[in-house]
Amino acid sequence: MRAFAFSGKMEHMTLHPAPGIFDDGTRPHGEYKVPGGKLVVVDLDVVNGRFANVSLSGDFFLEPDEALLDINRALTGLPESSSAAEIATAVTAGLPEGAVLFGFSAEAVAVTVRRALSKATGWADHQWEVIPPSILPTQVNVALDEVLTEEVGVGRRNPTLRFWDWEEPSVVIGSFQSVRNEVDPEGVSRHGITVVRRISGGGAMFMEAGNCITYSLYLPQTLVDGISFADSYAFLDAWVMAALEKLGITAFYVPLNDIATEQGKIGGAAQKRLANGGMLHHVTMSYDIDADKMVEVLRIGKEKLSDKGTRSAKKRVDPLRRQTGLARSVILQAMQEVFAERYGAVESRLTETELEEARNRVDQKFGTQEWLNRVP
Repeated sequence: MRAFAFSGKMEHMTLHPAPGIFDDGTRPHGEYKVPGGKLVVVDLDVVNGRFANVSLSGDFFLEPDEALLDINRALTGLPESSSAAEIATAVTAGLPEGAVLFGFSAEAVAVTVRRALSKATGWADHQWEVIPPSILPTQVNVALDEVLTEEVGVGRRNPTLRFWDWEEPSVVIGSFQSVRNEVDPEGVSRHGITVVRRISGGGAMFMEAGNCITYSLYLPQTLVDGISFADSYAFLDAWVMAALEKLGITAFYVPLNDIATEQGKIGGAAQKRLANGGMLHHVTMSYDIDADKMVEVLRIGKEKLSDKGTRSAKKRVDPLRRQTGLARSVILQAMQEVFAERYGAVESRLTETELEEARNRVDQKFGTQEWLNRVP
């Protein structure tokens, strides 16, 4: 929405949108804090569908000084409809040879511009909800990921963080993994393991009651507009890194999707983007995994470990319990509190409609052999 300016005689008043002005009289203004980097700010006008009077600022570093004006000039005149990729390309092309951007990038500028136009969103633009852990069958947990991502995509549910809980020992495999290559049937049978396929890619998760911390974020894709696929992982998990830091753990991302500390890997993330604009980002962190049982259930081969700097799958699982000395419930509570404090999230719950739809999808999809073995 833009403010309106009056023109013409009073008896023949005509309304025209004032270029680049919002209802509150301000210019379009965008801000973006680069994960692990600096704050980028942009103010601009939109005149006849194109950017004008562009002013980039922030606490980043840029050499030479004149490159700031080059960026402003590169943005000036671009169509309001420009995609994030097109904006970033224009910025890169406009930079002088040898320019150094420290703490930000052309892509970060693009995200900031898109936010100024309300085509990209920030965390504060949404009312977030948190669903605390509740014990559900693993198949229902997986089905809920699809259901709730769709609900956020169509706007029937606010963006939501949901913590999983379950009772039966399970293996959740990635959407594109082969059942026979990932799971040992003898180990599955001997230990009574439920095997389920999820909608996101990535690797298999071995899950027993109380041995993992698993959460799912359901969000609109506008939150990661202009952010690369790889960078979106760290961006969406900045809050959980802060929660771990509060508990005395310094964690970091190992590209693409592993979460680790100096003592070893503690978890992994996966994502799925839907055509309706919804997005799923979920993470499983090891708390107290039975490594001997895990290697009897999962086929973890040498090639999988070849770039991990370790010969043993057991050594790759470094539980949060040993690193913190804290109960799983304490860690979960700290995560919920940090998320709520950062983003103003309120506690929510699953609706009966959502649960019923998830159970229907277990019957029709996630609990079927056709889905489980779609990649044999």
